Order: sequence, then structure tokens, then C-alpha cells
Amino acid sequence: MSTRVEEITEAALALPNEARAMLADRLVESLDPADDGMFHRLWADEAQRRLQELRSGSVAPVPGEEAIDQLRKKYTG
Repeated sequence: MSTRVEEITEAALALPNEARAMLADRLVESLDPADDGMFHRLWADEAQRRLQELRSGSVAPVPGEEAIDQLRKKYTG
């Protein structure tokens, strides 16, 4: 990865969660604008499935900071 991309990545990771989510969405949309509607439908379906799992009790919610900590531990050593 180039130094510039690494700098941008570090800056993006320092953003608040909502801003990172918006950035990720914009980046994915930029990959293939023709498939934009398909990606939105797929994510909407996934969000609906996850919401149903939470409501049914088949999965337990994990607080955001705990989830981030788990991911950091998993991918940084």
C-alpha cells in the first residue's frame, strides 16, 4: 500500500463511527455505480435479517466499543 493510501486510511479510521460508515458506503458505491441499487437491496435485506435475529433473541447484541475491541484483538495480534 502506498504511503498516501496509508495516510488516508489512518485519517479515515480516526473518524467517528458514523462518518466512517458514510465513507465506507461512498467508497463501495464508487466501485460500480451500475450495481448501486443491488448493493442497497442486499444491505437492506441483511439489516432486516439481523434485526429479526435480535428481536427473536437468537443473537445477543454486542456494544459497539466491545465489538471494535474484539476486532482489533483479532486483526492486530
